[in-house]
Amino acid sequence: MNSKKTLNTLLAGAVAVSTMGTMAAANSANAMGKDKEKCYGVVKAGKNACGSADKAHGCAGQATVDGSGVEWISLPKGTCEKLVGGSLEPIMDKKNDDKSMEE
Repeated sequence: MNSKKTLNTLLAGAVAVSTMGTMAAANSANAMGKDKEKCYGVVKAGKNACGSADKAHGCAGQATVDGSGVEWISLPKGTCEKLVGGSLEPIMDKKNDDKSMEE
């Protein structure tokens, strides 16, 4: 009886891990699907989608200032250029260097 319970627990764990992996893959695909685009310059601190364009970091949630031109977020196509400060390309200029030095 004990081995049957152990087997059931192992199977339940395997199903949970498999489901989580599938969900993570789906979320990654949805983040930059065909109907999405990277939008730079509109991200709030800590809300960026992934690594910065200037390679200062490689992870989501590490933006340190609001509106940095090197941080991006995934938005529906056509939305970015309608936003104040929004750009489809990284904004690598003196303004961004000044913001990163304020930290």
